[in-house]
Amino acid sequence: MTRLDRRTLLARTATAGALAVGLDWTTQSALATSGPVDTIFTNARIWTGEGRRVFTDALGVVNGRVAALGREAAQSLASPRTRRIDLEGALVTPGLTDCHVHFTLASATLDQPSLRTARSREAFTAILAGAAKDAAPGQWLQGGNWDNDSWGGGLPTRDWIDAVTPHTPVAVVRYDLHMVLMNSAALQAIGIADGLADIPGGVVVRDAAGRLTGVFKDAAKDFVLARIPVPTEDAIDAANRKGIALGLSKGITQVHEPGISWDTFHSARRMKAAGGLDMRFYAMTPLSDWAKLAAIVAEEGRGDTLVRWGGCKVVFDGSLGSRTALFYAPYFDDPSTRGITVTDEADMRRWFREADKAGFQLSAHAIGDEANDIVLAMLADTATANGPRDRRSRIEHAQHLSPGAIGRFAEQGVIASVQPYHAIDDGRWAVRRIGTKRLETTYAFQSLLASGARVCFGSDWPVAPLDPLTGLKAATLRETLDGKNPDGWFPRQRMDIHDALLCYGKGAGWAGGSEQDTGSLAPGRLADFVVWDSDLTTMPLEKLDTARVLGTWLEGRQVYG
Repeated sequence: MTRLDRRTLLARTATAGALAVGLDWTTQSALATSGPVDTIFTNARIWTGEGRRVFTDALGVVNGRVAALGREAAQSLASPRTRRIDLEGALVTPGLTDCHVHFTLASATLDQPSLRTARSREAFTAILAGAAKDAAPGQWLQGGNWDNDSWGGGLPTRDWIDAVTPHTPVAVVRYDLHMVLMNSAALQAIGIADGLADIPGGVVVRDAAGRLTGVFKDAAKDFVLARIPVPTEDAIDAANRKGIALGLSKGITQVHEPGISWDTFHSARRMKAAGGLDMRFYAMTPLSDWAKLAAIVAEEGRGDTLVRWGGCKVVFDGSLGSRTALFYAPYFDDPSTRGITVTDEADMRRWFREADKAGFQLSAHAIGDEANDIVLAMLADTATANGPRDRRSRIEHAQHLSPGAIGRFAEQGVIASVQPYHAIDDGRWAVRRIGTKRLETTYAFQSLLASGARVCFGSDWPVAPLDPLTGLKAATLRETLDGKNPDGWFPRQRMDIHDALLCYGKGAGWAGGSEQDTGSLAPGRLADFVVWDSDLTTMPLEKLDTARVLGTWLEGRQVYG
């Protein structure tokens, strides 16, 4: 299929759109081409994503882009060769973007043991014993998703699993990705002994006798995981294709990978070159490697609509669950700590200025209130030093904010890249960590939106399910996973369903710099959309996660269903 030149397409769209100012989309003739459309999707309730309640009933597509909205406009562009697809009254939304996934890491866990259901030491041990029994000799077990708060808060140790995994190296991460547990076989395999020195920016957990328990936090976690043999490129790509299939089945047509490694960047490029890549990737790379990325951009540009790059990510503090997120005040359940910084502040300031001067989008992980304030200040200083431009800097998580921080996102033009599922997950136990007062501005999605800030939604997969429906339900209801907050955990932060959908659509398009191509169904945009078996905009919110995807389309081509 020959792609229509995008500039011509948009020019034609603008001409037709000017004739229809003030009309509802259902009657607007928004022509994007003078020729016939390839396909018309009819008899649908189409939420265009161009506004909170902007609907139409038909969609015309040519050369992979939206050509017309509304039955009359689409039919006026039909020819005898135009294909017509009756959607039988189903809801259609733009393809959804998950703005925060650890795609390669998560895809690799699809065939690994999950410990998310373990509610006791015995269950934890039994799951890994079964996986080790089925593993090939020498095969590493690297699943995880364990949650120590599920069994009272005590951290697991290698003594829990050594007896049932004597010859199988195990490295299983906590569900927040800020801790890993390794058994003795794994420590021996990578050459780690009890005499290991402390790791700056991390925590090496030891018992009362100074012996390694097998748990490593943040930078210490990264240190030990980096010593595990890496899979082949073919194995990485095969796993990622499984992840793509999962995402398409959930209505996800694009992901943002806030990368702290180059794995997804390289894999996405390889998969595109091999053909048959059915999901869009915005692949960020480590901030410390900004000069390496600059060399690639100088030689190749910033990719295309399928695989793009140009963002640099850094991790500044840890996580709430691991008590390593940086707060002004100590943790309630461990007054000995306020959290840690994972990246040296001086290094981060320098990298921010250098990467920003090179024209890259800056993205920083910040969880605690002090961490968020420091990052906001760094971004402000960077903008002052390098002068005005369209930056679209992001804070990933923006989780626990000081009261004054909420307004600063809009004032500074910083995007809040947040994950709604974390609110209903952490809400089960967060009060034990930091008390009620600090929680009043935690996961402050509605307050951020009301302040005028740009907000985009993601999952943080594998920390949370790769499923926007769970995010929509969490954002609109805020009922914690334990069912103890039926009216919503800090209910004033509940969002309207249309606003929540926009955070997976137009908000995501803006956050990834692809708003001219993705995020909504408007003339000239790419024809990425999802057909649902239920109307997400009208169904009971408590049933949102029961909806199912009937079909997912990328550039007018069905890729799932």
